[in-house]
Amino acid sequence: MENIKNSRRNFLKTSAVASFGLALGISGFTKDASLKKISAAILKLEINPFIIIDTAGNITLVNPRPDMGQGSTQAVPSLLAEELEVSLNKVLIVQSDGNGKYGSQTSGGSSSVRELWLPIRKAGAAAREMLTTTAAKRWNVPVSECRAEDGKIVHTTGKSLTYGELADDASKLEIPKEPKLKEAKDFKIIGKYNQRLDVPERVTGKAIYGIDVDVPGMVYASILHSPAIHGKVVSIDDSETKKVKGVLQVIKTERTMPHRTSEAVAVVATNCWAALKGKKALKVKWDNAGYEKSLNNADYFAATTEAAGKPGINFEEKGDFSAKFAAAKEKLEANYETPFLAHAPIEPENAIAHVKDDGSVEIWAPVQGPDWTLRDVCGYLKVKPEQVKINVALLGGAFGRKAYHDFVLEACHISKQVKKPVKVIWSREDDISQGPYRPGMLSHMQGFVDKGKITGFHHHTIGESIARQVFKGLKEDEADSWIGGELSIENSKYQFDAASKVSWTNVKTDIPVVWWRSVYASNFGWGQECFIDELAHLAKKDPLKARLEILPDERFQKVLNTLAEKANWDEKLPEGSGKGIAVFKSFGSISACCITVTKKDQGVRIDKVVSVIDCGYYVNPDNVKAQTEGNIIMGLTAAIKDGITFTNGICDQTNFHQYNILRLNETPKMEVHIVDSGSVPGGVGEPGLPPIAPALGNAVFAATGKRIRKLPFDINNLG
Repeated sequence: MENIKNSRRNFLKTSAVASFGLALGISGFTKDASLKKISAAILKLEINPFIIIDTAGNITLVNPRPDMGQGSTQAVPSLLAEELEVSLNKVLIVQSDGNGKYGSQTSGGSSSVRELWLPIRKAGAAAREMLTTTAAKRWNVPVSECRAEDGKIVHTTGKSLTYGELADDASKLEIPKEPKLKEAKDFKIIGKYNQRLDVPERVTGKAIYGIDVDVPGMVYASILHSPAIHGKVVSIDDSETKKVKGVLQVIKTERTMPHRTSEAVAVVATNCWAALKGKKALKVKWDNAGYEKSLNNADYFAATTEAAGKPGINFEEKGDFSAKFAAAKEKLEANYETPFLAHAPIEPENAIAHVKDDGSVEIWAPVQGPDWTLRDVCGYLKVKPEQVKINVALLGGAFGRKAYHDFVLEACHISKQVKKPVKVIWSREDDISQGPYRPGMLSHMQGFVDKGKITGFHHHTIGESIARQVFKGLKEDEADSWIGGELSIENSKYQFDAASKVSWTNVKTDIPVVWWRSVYASNFGWGQECFIDELAHLAKKDPLKARLEILPDERFQKVLNTLAEKANWDEKLPEGSGKGIAVFKSFGSISACCITVTKKDQGVRIDKVVSVIDCGYYVNPDNVKAQTEGNIIMGLTAAIKDGITFTNGICDQTNFHQYNILRLNETPKMEVHIVDSGSVPGGVGEPGLPPIAPALGNAVFAATGKRIRKLPFDINNLG
């Protein structure tokens, strides 16, 4: 709780009083580093965390990536501890607060390790060199006779000095620009199984999540949103609400999203239960005119299907695909559809905001990025960054949802009116029925084969653009560049001898969208890998061999061959059973999956899932496997459970009884295997998901002969 209640500024102030020692910023190591660029409207975010070593020898890492379950509070300090030659339990974690000097602070895009791999290690190595140099000077011995070991610098004679004893003098040295990093063969922490030091508090309930945070003098707000999301308030009848003990006020408020602002009504009370009870008693008349059409699944997907019959905007093309497709003798064409999906993190959206009379603002919230939160709060309240303090708690899941700050801005709006710290907690119904969602997408696929080989391939991606709706960064005549992150030849490595093409059509909607675990890769992996399977069968080729033919890249080959071995791809299966495979690269990692199914009554049973991932260098293999297992569960859920649908402007799903997730008794056997390629680190939290649905679809075809092209589908009744 101390880390939540004490600000980063207070921490630094307290540390300074205790004799600061060595404070090492690493911005010098990250020049020109940035997250993926999707348009000029997207900010370039540089990584810039800090390492602090005080005179008592305490080592503090300002962690720039909030932990939402992906393990950043283990992974990031592991990089530092490795180079500093200390054990993990000697590194104290303090979460960054959004201050610009810490650079990029958003957990997303599976970026924590792959973006911090060199900067954090270089910072640790630089600190080690500075401490070693300081000790050598004190002893008047060559640096080569000194080594770092367990928080000390040790001389060949056995004498030693602790980091704390050296910190002040070391801080006066110039920071080495290119410190020598440890070689992989010398790693003691990175790549090894290490106990997660953060797990005991989480499983015993001692860990503090956003929903647990308490601030003196705060009140609670429960918000009634329009069933049609963007509906307007016509009238409010709060007569019954005000009879509820503990209710203080009923106020009209607003929900500010990147693409528009919607009206809402908040019940403010002395406690959470009173606010909820008051909300249930509230009667609001809404004007939902016009949203029956703009918030409608059937109309949206009808528009995507219509777009499939027209040319899209080219993102990439090799050869004249249209001409060669027209002339091809053996060809296929099909549409693959993926639904809107809610994130549904276990901890729903919540935030505490205190907008004070002096213009200062303090936020306590489980957000994926304090830097983006700071930006959004400043823009919304028209205040300066130095007036805002962001306190980030642990996140009880997010999957992209908690980098969308509508719930934080709601708390700000209400606090400004009631002039108190206000805690807003969304209900599960709010979370599922209000969005934002993974966009529903259509993949219009075309391809052809020649002499038993897949030689032509076109992926026409169709749907709403996150870049357009969230960032307003997409022109009408340009393709969404995020599709290239997964489907370009440079990324996918598929080589088609005759022609290939990736195109885009933006079908707009008022349904709010944002990234969802693995972003577009979960949409487009379905179309790409199922259609590759279709073309393989058209070519009368084994689906694995057909892929190996058009994937000359060594890493892809190793992943697929490892999958074939671990999943026993060539084994003869009994009638009614089948295996399906898929491979996809996203966020710098290659993941492949093989799923085995067996006919059961009118459907199939999922028997086993084998996943193989090449994520380059990684920190902890146990975490890689855990994240991949999570991707398997979420990928299967997205394939066979409920999607989000809208009828007459209103979301049809409100809670887990209508938006089901895979249950324990439905979970198949799982195996995860890691390919140690020694490549630069890729992501782990998301890449394991995209191959799951297509591997399942291909397995269903292998077992039943039925080709599934629309998600979700009923695995118990294939029709």
